[in-house]
Amino acid sequence: MKPLVAITMGDPAGVGAEISLKAASSTQLSDMARILILGSGPVLEYYRKLLKISFPLKEIKTPEQYEEGYINFISVNKLSLSDFEAGKVSPVCGRAAYEYLEVGVKLALEGKISAIATAPINKEALHKAGLDYSGHTEILARLTGAADYAMMLVSGTLRIIHVSTHVALKKACELVKKERVYKVIKLADKAVKALGIPAPRIAVAGLNPHAGEGGLFGREEREEIRPGIEKAREEGVQVSGPLPPDTVFLKAYKGHYDAVVAMYHDQGHIPVKILGFETGVNITVGLPIIRTSVDHGTAFDIAGRGIADERSMVEAVKIAVKLNQGCRKVTVTG
Repeated sequence: MKPLVAITMGDPAGVGAEISLKAASSTQLSDMARILILGSGPVLEYYRKLLKISFPLKEIKTPEQYEEGYINFISVNKLSLSDFEAGKVSPVCGRAAYEYLEVGVKLALEGKISAIATAPINKEALHKAGLDYSGHTEILARLTGAADYAMMLVSGTLRIIHVSTHVALKKACELVKKERVYKVIKLADKAVKALGIPAPRIAVAGLNPHAGEGGLFGREEREEIRPGIEKAREEGVQVSGPLPPDTVFLKAYKGHYDAVVAMYHDQGHIPVKILGFETGVNITVGLPIIRTSVDHGTAFDIAGRGIADERSMVEAVKIAVKLNQGCRKVTVTG
């Protein structure tokens, strides 16, 4: 049976409902996955009509009730268009987005779905709803109890995993520690194997210009990054570095490396945003469940107009399916 991937609808005031419905009705995915949307029925029906999608919606209570020929959804709440305004930050929408995700994680932990693919949430809306999280990754870690996790961005030949993400740059530099670098290298190795590459070649970017230039521009490479690399290498990981950040991503893009460990958010995000904004996918590595996501935001500027690009969500589902297949192989082979 095809894997069942649940799409969490994200912030209702953004483009989440649009891209969820477009992906669920996509012919690209129909042969490889069953799609279940976790969202709000009235919002989904409004956008189904706006988008002129011919597949009817079917509300089900549990994943076991999934039925082919429909866009299946579980109505997590009864939020409707009268409760918020498209394109506007709302605490109601922040709370709803969290609830969709909470249900998705529960179903995944129970083994009732194969993976979750998440539509974008809005951090300001979350905070206005009293939910003090900096993003999906932190919510998922808490809901699953994961201790060692990281964000990996995938776009074509680029696979970039981060030592730190949503923190101030000063704090990000402080988080570059040998044990964290080692753990992220190991997470990268396992994730890339699950994506179908049996012997990954991993590169580690330096923190400072020219990867420190032998200590001239900083000592983090010598004192923290290199020891983490050496520890992973001793355990059989094919890892190189630290390498100059201004060239390592281009080398990975050209196929010299299968993944790059970036030291902080923008160092890793900028290459992906430039080279694959429409099709980039975010994977949370290190969770006990499979989670992928679009690599773009709520796009409030175009929300409610029916023109949102669903390609990133389609790719997120494809990668979720690949991970579902690959994780079993990695687990079996160790």
